[in-house]
Amino acid sequence: MQNEIHNDEPIYPIREAAKLLNISIHTLRMYEKENLIIPFKKSSNHRLYSKSDIERIKCIRSAINDAKISINGIKTIYSMVPCWEVIKCSDEDRNNCPAFLEHNGPCWSLKGETTICATKNCRECSVYKNFGECGSIKSFIRNKLMSL
Repeated sequence: MQNEIHNDEPIYPIREAAKLLNISIHTLRMYEKENLIIPFKKSSNHRLYSKSDIERIKCIRSAINDAKISINGIKTIYSMVPCWEVIKCSDEDRNNCPAFLEHNGPCWSLKGETTICATKNCRECSVYKNFGECGSIKSFIRNKLMSL
C-alpha cells in the first residue's frame, strides 16, 4: 500500500515545480519576491513546493495570461481578503496591522510586528492556505456579501 502525499507537503524542488508548470525557475523566484507565493525552504535554503503551491501558481498564471491581470493587480486582490476576520484579530491588532490599514499586498507580505501575526508562520496560516485556489477568494467575498 502506497502512502498518499498530503497536498500541503513540500515535495517538489524548484526545478521540478518549474517543469510541472512549464515556466522558468526565474519566474517562480519572481512570484516569491512579489509575495504571491511562500515556498517551503529547507535549512539549506533550497525551495520546495507542494501540490497546493502548484495549484496556487496555476491560478496566478491563469490570472496573468487569461484574465490579463498584472502582478500588482493580483497583489491588490489578495490584499482585499479580510484576513482579520479569518483569524479573528482583536480591534487592537487591527489598528496596528498594515494588512488592515493598507492595500499594498497580501497580509503575509505586510506582517504586523506588534500583532497576532508577528509570530505566525504565514505559510501555515489559514489565510494563505485557504485562498490559493482560483475561486476561493470570490466564494469568500460572495458569502460575506450574502450575509449582509
